[in-house]
Amino acid sequence: MDETSKEEEEDSTFTTISLADEAGCSRILCPRPGSLLSKMMNADMDVDAENQVELEEKTRLINQVLELQHTLEDLSARVDAVKEENLKLKSENQVLGQYIENLMSASSVFQTTDTKSKRK
Repeated sequence: MDETSKEEEEDSTFTTISLADEAGCSRILCPRPGSLLSKMMNADMDVDAENQVELEEKTRLINQVLELQHTLEDLSARVDAVKEENLKLKSENQVLGQYIENLMSASSVFQTTDTKSKRK
């Protein structure tokens, strides 16, 4: 192939854009719409968009997991507090029960009667 046919072939795929160089030495090749490179770049942008969506989804899921962990920690702390309160109340209930039994045994009104002797 001669040089003009190479340039024509190159021009069919790329558009040459001259930069601000006055000598015309600096040039970059930009893909024409519909060219293979343009399609590949669009595919890369689609992959980037998919990666962005996946990254956002992962971030959302991580935040949700962290929120659930904090909720679980809060619930666990609440359960521990309720267990401790329950033990205190059981202890107080035992003390009150013993106190009531002592009062009843000291009172003549609450003296136990022998139910077996009454039935016979």
